[in-house]
Amino acid sequence: MFRKIPWFKFSSPPNFYWLADRLTPWLWGGAAILGIMGLYVGFFVAPPDYQQGDSYRIMFIHVPTAWMGMFIYLLIALYSVIFLTWRIKMADVMAIALAPTGALMTFLSLWTGALWGAPTWGTYWVWDARLTSTLILLFLYLGYMALHAAVDDREKGARAASLLALVGVVNVPIIYFSVEWWHSLHQGMSVTLTDAPSMAASMFAAMLLMTGACWLYSAAIALRRAQVEALEREAGNPWVQDELLGAEEGGDAATAAEASGDLQREVRS
Repeated sequence: MFRKIPWFKFSSPPNFYWLADRLTPWLWGGAAILGIMGLYVGFFVAPPDYQQGDSYRIMFIHVPTAWMGMFIYLLIALYSVIFLTWRIKMADVMAIALAPTGALMTFLSLWTGALWGAPTWGTYWVWDARLTSTLILLFLYLGYMALHAAVDDREKGARAASLLALVGVVNVPIIYFSVEWWHSLHQGMSVTLTDAPSMAASMFAAMLLMTGACWLYSAAIALRRAQVEALEREAGNPWVQDELLGAEEGGDAATAAEASGDLQREVRS
C-alpha cells in the first residue's frame, strides 16, 4: 500500500536538517549535469535564429533565471502565509533562505536581458513594462531581506518581512502578463501552457534543461542556507552540536561555533 510521506515531521529543525543533508548532494549533482547538457545543446546543437543569429543564445540563461526569479518569490509568499497562519518557524527559515537566490536569479535575468537587448533593440535598457516590473521584483527581494534583518526581534522582523512578501506578490502576475497588457518592446511569450512552443525543438530542449538546472541549483543552495539558519536559531539545543561535531555526544560550544562558521563560509562560497 502507498505510504504517505510525513511532511509535517520535517517542520522540526532536526528532521529538516537531516533531510536537507541527504537531498543537497543529489541536487548539486543534478544541477551540474542538467547545466552542462543545457549549455551544450543551447550553444552547439540549437540552430541560429533566422532573425537574431547567434545573439539569441543568451535566452538559455535569461529565460530560466527570469522564471526562477518569479517562482521563488511565489514560494516566499507561500512560506510567509504558512508562517503567519501557523507560526511554523521552518517556513520563515525557508523563506529567508530562498530570498538571496531569488534576488540573484532576478539580477541575472535583468543583466542578461540588457546584454540581449543591446544587439536587438539597440539599447541596454528601456523603461519597458516587463523590465520595470522585474526591476521592482529585485527591489522587493532586497527590501524583504533588509526588513527581515533590520528588526532586532527576529519574530517581529519575520512577520514584517512576510507581510511585505504578501503585498509584493501582486507584482509577479504583472511581470508575467505585462507583454499582453501593455504595448511593449519585449517579445511575447514563446512558451505557454495552451500552445506548442514557437521555437525549434532543440531550442526548447535547451531551455528546459537550463530551467531544470536553475531549479535544482536554487533548491540545493536554499536548503544549504536553511541549514545554516536552523543551526543559528537552534544553537542552544543538543542536536546542533551533534550535527556539527558528527558524533552522538555534543562537544563544547567553541568547537560547535567553529564548525558553524565553516558551514557558513561554505554557503557563501
